[in-house]
Amino acid sequence: MPENIIVIDEGTTSTRTMLFAADGTPLGSAQREFRQHYPGPGLVEHDAEEIWQATLACTRTMIDKAGGADRIAAIGITNQRETAVFWDRATGAPLARAIVWQDRRTAAACAALKDAGHEATVQERSGLLLDPYFSGSKIGWALENWPQLREAGDRLAVGTIESYLVFRLTGGVHVSDATNASRTLLMNIDGAGGWDAGLCDLLGVPMDLLPEIAGCTTRVGATDPALFGGAIPICGMAGDQQAATIGQACLAPGQTKATFGTGAFILSASGETRPHSANRLLATVLVQEGDRRSYALEGSVFVAGSLIQWLRDGLGLLASAGESEGLARSVSDNGGIYLVPALSGLGAPHWRPDALAALSGLSFASGKAHVARAALEAQAYQAHDLKTAFAADGVDWADLRIDGGMAANNWMAQDLADMLGLVVERPDFVESTALGAAMLAATGAGLYPNLAEAARTMRGRTTRFTPALDAQKREARLAGWQSALAKILT
Repeated sequence: MPENIIVIDEGTTSTRTMLFAADGTPLGSAQREFRQHYPGPGLVEHDAEEIWQATLACTRTMIDKAGGADRIAAIGITNQRETAVFWDRATGAPLARAIVWQDRRTAAACAALKDAGHEATVQERSGLLLDPYFSGSKIGWALENWPQLREAGDRLAVGTIESYLVFRLTGGVHVSDATNASRTLLMNIDGAGGWDAGLCDLLGVPMDLLPEIAGCTTRVGATDPALFGGAIPICGMAGDQQAATIGQACLAPGQTKATFGTGAFILSASGETRPHSANRLLATVLVQEGDRRSYALEGSVFVAGSLIQWLRDGLGLLASAGESEGLARSVSDNGGIYLVPALSGLGAPHWRPDALAALSGLSFASGKAHVARAALEAQAYQAHDLKTAFAADGVDWADLRIDGGMAANNWMAQDLADMLGLVVERPDFVESTALGAAMLAATGAGLYPNLAEAARTMRGRTTRFTPALDAQKREARLAGWQSALAKILT
C-alpha cells in the first residue's frame, strides 16, 4: 500500500502542495503566489481560476517527485477559511471573483442585523458573531449584487475554498468538511447539526446552493484520473486553523495553539463539549471523525504577518520580512512607539470592523527599527488581550504552541513568552497547518487507527521559549498598549 501523503495547503497569498511520508517527515514542497485584488477600500478578492491552476501545477510537481499517483495513499486539503467561491456546476469555472475572508464589504449589513437583535440567536446556533469576516454575509451580498450569479440558476454552486478544490479535483463532488462549514454563519454546530434554515434565510443564502457537510477524515471522493495519471483518494480536510491545531497535537481540552500567518489565530481545544463564550470569542468545530465532533474556543486576529508584509511592500521600511528580527534586536526598547495593526479592522475580542490602524508615540528619535519592533510587539499584545478573554471564559492557557511562517522569528517567540508569562513551544517544523492535514489524510486512508495516534506519531521535535522579563516591565508595556488601543476604540 502506498504511504506517501499529498497535502494541498491553500493560503491567502499562495498555493502550496507538500509531500509527506507516513511518519510525518516532509519530503518536498512546491509553491506559487497568486494575485490579491483590491477593487476598493475594505474589498479583497481572489481569482479562483488562478488558484486552481496554481494548485494543479504544484500538485503535479509533488506527485512527480513521489514517483507517480500510485505512490500516493491520499490527498489532504487545508485552506484559508471563510473565503466564498462561486462557480458553474457544469464546467467548474468560476462565475465571479472569490470574496476573501479579509473583505469588509458586508460590515454595514452585519451591523444592521446586530442592531435588529439577531446576534444572540446567531451565536447560539453557529458559535460565531455577526461580522463580515464570515462567509455567510459575503455569499448573501454576492447573490444580491452580482447578476451573473442569479442568471446562472441551477448551474450555480457555492462553497469555501476546499469545497471548490474538491469539485475541480473530482470533476463534480460538491462537499465541505465540518470545520469549514462551521465558519460560514450558516451551520448549526451543536451535535449533528448541519446547515441551519433560519440562518440561511437571515443571510439570504438558499440552502440548495451549499455543499454536503462531511467529516474531516471521510473519503469524499477521488481525483479525476486524467489530472495526475491515476485516481487518488481525498480523505482529509480541515480549515487552516483547525488543521494547525491538529498538527500541534492540541486535541485534549485546554491544549492551545497560535498560528501566526497572515492573521493570528488562537484555538483552545474543548473536547466534545461545545464551549459558550461571554467574551466575544468563537465556538467552532475543531474536528469531526465520522459522526463525532469535537470543538474549540477561538480568538481571531486579522493582522499578523500581513503587517510585516505591509511594512515591506507598502511602506518600504523592510527589505525582507526576516529583517524585522534583526531590527527589533538592534534597539533596547520600542522607543515609546505602539502600533495598533487594525489595517483590516480589529478581530477578537473587540470585533470592530470599523477600527483603523494607528502608529503612536513618534518623535525625531524614532527610527525604522523602533517601528519594526513595535510591529512585532503588537503580536504579543494582541495575544495577551485574547488570553485575558479566554481566562474570563474559563479556558486559561497553561502554555502556548505556536506555528506559521511568522513563528520562525525567534525574537517574537521570546517576546510572546515574556508578555504572556508562559512557556511558548514551537515545533522545529513550523508548518503545522500542512502537517495537520497530513494527519487527517493518513487517518482517513487507514494508515493510523485514529487521529490521536496519527498526531502522536507524526508530530516532531520542538523548541521552548521561557519567560525572562520581569513583571514590572511587562506591566509598563501592557499599559502603553492599552493606552494606544483605547485611542482607536473610542
